[in-house]
Amino acid sequence: MRRSSAPEQGALDWTPPGLVAGVDEAGRGPLAGPVFAAAVILDDLQPIAGLADSKALTAARRARLYDEIRAKALCCCIAHATTEEIDRINILQATMLAMQRAVNGLRLKPALVRVDGNRLPVLPMPAEAIVKGDATVQAISAASILAKVARDLFCQQMHESHPQYGFATHKGYGTPEHLAALREHGASPWHRRSFAPVRENLR
Repeated sequence: MRRSSAPEQGALDWTPPGLVAGVDEAGRGPLAGPVFAAAVILDDLQPIAGLADSKALTAARRARLYDEIRAKALCCCIAHATTEEIDRINILQATMLAMQRAVNGLRLKPALVRVDGNRLPVLPMPAEAIVKGDATVQAISAASILAKVARDLFCQQMHESHPQYGFATHKGYGTPEHLAALREHGASPWHRRSFAPVRENLR
């Protein structure tokens, strides 16, 4: 599946000038699962209180904001790059690919895209990279929340199919518990085989 959700948008068939989209990713560091990205164009007429870097929010607060963003944003799109794509083109390029998919999936075309971090995907419109943008730019904060919640939900699905690894708890990161499970069970289909801790436990 190329995108985990379709853009959320009302019946608009034109693109107003000057729209700005925020973009962020979730899941570059884990040893397993897709890398997710989200693109969001917020509605100035429907402000959302409490937007912040998703890592600074509790899971419950992220979940509430996730629903509010999807309800109030002019449009949004959540996308991912698969584990296979990560292994084939590397995690950085897969992250850029997920971001491209998220932006291209927006129903409205933004005039400018603001991306968290210091690298930009190739896009058909102007874009700027903003270091720590997820804490300073509301649209990027919103994107970080959508990407994080969507990936966490996917990790729950990974857990249900392979509970022995504990994906629901560590979300694929290389915790001591996760590494111990890798040593005991070997790699699952969700694991990124190009990552050294996984590669060392292939069977």
